[in-house]
Amino acid sequence: MGWLFVLLAASSELVSVIGLKKYSTKKGFISMLLYVGGFAASLSFLYKSFEFLQTSTAYAVWIGIGTAGAVLINMVFFGESKSKGRLASVFCIIIGVVGLKALS
Repeated sequence: MGWLFVLLAASSELVSVIGLKKYSTKKGFISMLLYVGGFAASLSFLYKSFEFLQTSTAYAVWIGIGTAGAVLINMVFFGESKSKGRLASVFCIIIGVVGLKALS
């Protein structure tokens, strides 16, 4: 159950990243709602996951998914660089997250 909350937290964080990017380019109610609401939901789900998982592991996985996801979202939807070095770095983050999950 704890991993479900971590995944919901990470998904909510990715929604907030999209809202933040949109809000930074054009201020609007919907983008602000995605930004603020996404982060609020994300922190709420993460907090709930602590009832089931070690705080350090849940937090690290949440951060890893959020970081890798934010980079990939910005590459795909907002035209950021897709260099080999950036992709290799994201791959390393994913391997680390999978390792933490597998060993917990």
